[in-house]
Amino acid sequence: MSMSNIATYPSSQVEAIHGNFQGKDIVSLDQFTVGDLYMVFNLALKMRELVLTSEPSQILAGKVISLLFFEPSSRTFGSFASAVKRLGGQTLDIQNPEMVTSVHKGETFEDTIRVFEAYSDAIVLRHPRSGAARAAAEAARFVPVINAGDGTNEHPTQTLLDLCTLYERFGRLDHLTGLLVGDALNSRTMHSLMRGLSLFEHNRLYILAPDQLRLARDDFVACRSRGIELIEIASEREIPTNCDFWYWTRIQQERFSSPEEYQKLAAGKFVATPELLARYAKKDMILMDPLPRVGTIDPMVDQDERAVYLRSQIRNGLYTRMALLALIMGRA
Repeated sequence: MSMSNIATYPSSQVEAIHGNFQGKDIVSLDQFTVGDLYMVFNLALKMRELVLTSEPSQILAGKVISLLFFEPSSRTFGSFASAVKRLGGQTLDIQNPEMVTSVHKGETFEDTIRVFEAYSDAIVLRHPRSGAARAAAEAARFVPVINAGDGTNEHPTQTLLDLCTLYERFGRLDHLTGLLVGDALNSRTMHSLMRGLSLFEHNRLYILAPDQLRLARDDFVACRSRGIELIEIASEREIPTNCDFWYWTRIQQERFSSPEEYQKLAAGKFVATPELLARYAKKDMILMDPLPRVGTIDPMVDQDERAVYLRSQIRNGLYTRMALLALIMGRA
């Protein structure tokens, strides 16, 4: 799909939640208050019990959710599809819409959104263009849009599961010290996590990224203005030994203009190994990764009890998305 097919919308504020999720678009973490987050977490715990006991649910019976994914996805697509079906709903699964819908014929992004709005009760959208989720929310007048990741901007439902994982482990989301590693310039999961943690007091984040992929200065200033302490470091040797969590992410090859540029600037940077954990990680910390793992974490680390990315973190993606869908559909 041509990026020029997406109109440029003014940066109008999306509607805040303030305890009422029903029918609302979920575009940004900025819509959430602390109370909103705890509503999702508390309901997610109930959804976990529903899944673990294999209890049939009709919470979304009669509802159809369109999954429009203009970018490849395993976890986000799969967990949303599973969430809808575990709650008794159905999905319209559209992956690579550029090839299988009228987008291939030149249909505009806005018209595509309006078409699937007519077929469904909500739209879950992933798109490579920053701002696409907001544009979709503007185009869809009758059903809510959920941002499943838009370009290098945000990935709010990933942050819901990440915050839920931290809350589950520490019982709080304030006074935490964390390490974020990877593509700080382009990583929407890192950007959203910083926004989420900025809602809570006295959080400190160390950012480790290749020189060319450091956090944009505007983003750095914006996060600092939200009250979160950010400290950029340049090598593994500067990792503090008092971190409560490490958040390890891949260098995103698809954001580079060529494989050669990727190899030159980023390939093989910053790998989490058993030796690195032994030297710098506390015994009671946790290691997180939004996945996919592409040369970022040594598979030997998987056996470490502190590595939660394939345990609680990935499962929390299902539970929090079940909770969010139930709330948005007014079926909680």
